[in-house]
Amino acid sequence: QLIQSNSVIYTCGVIYCNAQPTEAETAVWNQVSAVLEEAHGILAELQSYNGAGQEIREAIQNPGDLALQEKAWNAVCPLVAKLKRFYEFSLRLENALRSLLEALTSPPYAPMQHLEREQALAKQFAEILHFTLSFDELKMTNPAIQNDFSYYRRTISRNRLNNQQLEAENEVNNEMANRMSLFYAEATPMLKTLSNATTKFVSENKTLPIEDTTDCLSTMACVCRVMLETPEYRCRFTNTDTMLFCMRVMVGVIILYDHVHPVGAFAKTSKIDMKGCIKVLKEQPSNSVEGLLNALRYTTRHLNDDSTSKQIRALLQ
Repeated sequence: QLIQSNSVIYTCGVIYCNAQPTEAETAVWNQVSAVLEEAHGILAELQSYNGAGQEIREAIQNPGDLALQEKAWNAVCPLVAKLKRFYEFSLRLENALRSLLEALTSPPYAPMQHLEREQALAKQFAEILHFTLSFDELKMTNPAIQNDFSYYRRTISRNRLNNQQLEAENEVNNEMANRMSLFYAEATPMLKTLSNATTKFVSENKTLPIEDTTDCLSTMACVCRVMLETPEYRCRFTNTDTMLFCMRVMVGVIILYDHVHPVGAFAKTSKIDMKGCIKVLKEQPSNSVEGLLNALRYTTRHLNDDSTSKQIRALLQ
């Protein structure tokens, strides 16, 4: 395997650690820390997102009732402003990920050395993935997001705008609405954003061997798998949240690896033990496991390649 058992023990501490950044890490750590602080509020807002389903239904059923049209519009506009904030946050998250990738793959150190030297940044990388999978799980189970935004766009396009509506359109103008529409059309929009950002990072850094990025990702996947399947480490989990954190990070790095590596995560030559990762996921007593398995089924690039074994496909069926 890529890493030896003593290194696994050392690196497993990254999941638990609250390591303080060294002087060399401080600039990146501060930048990412500001984004992660905002992430908690974003998740809370998404969790409490109820949508304007009732108002929209009443407006559609009574097209001639201007009071109901206005009521639906007034209910949808603040929700669209919230959706805009979520989308804009994805752009900040993308920048934060890029900064972390630069820090954790830069020469002359190998990926394992980076994870050992820059534990504070490695933990932030894990926290970004945890947020990303958490956001996408909530989004996938909330159809109100797509319904609200679709209604907003239909209302705008019908050109039934008074001054108040024009002001709202200026906040989410046509160009912004198009970008948001593409973002929310994805089953896992945050994960798609990070996958694209990682692919772009690799393509723009042609002097950096692609293995420096993929080895960093496969190392983290291996660490998470070992933690989940080894009783010695698993008994340290104080609650199910820590276990879920570990599972989300593992799935997140697998998906990024699969998007970046030329042959992906499922090939026999992959440095990720996909069979082991899938098995350990299916053994966990968590309601979120099916969502994570779906992320592997539907947001990876190479699952259906000829190089993927029938055994792995069967495990994911």
